[in-house]
Amino acid sequence: MENKERVHIIVSGRVQGVFFRDFTRRKAQSLGLTGWVRNTDDGNVEIVAEGEKDKLDKLIEAVKIGPASAIVKDCQVKRQECTNEFQDFQIIY
Repeated sequence: MENKERVHIIVSGRVQGVFFRDFTRRKAQSLGLTGWVRNTDDGNVEIVAEGEKDKLDKLIEAVKIGPASAIVKDCQVKRQECTNEFQDFQIIY
């Protein structure tokens, strides 16, 4: 599918301990995306997602806001070539 791509996202702010990973997983699954989300040692949340560009754009818009208890200060997005390496979307530790 030519419309598929991959995004690597780093979200910073108050994004740990506020159910951000679960929020991201549920949103990605509802959009039919694959990949993963995890907390980083420096207090950020890292996301790798693959799927159709318009659905990835919806995920990006959602994580720029996050769940109600989050405070997103920055969201860095790098677009990459899709690798089709994932079968679903998971929280990794």
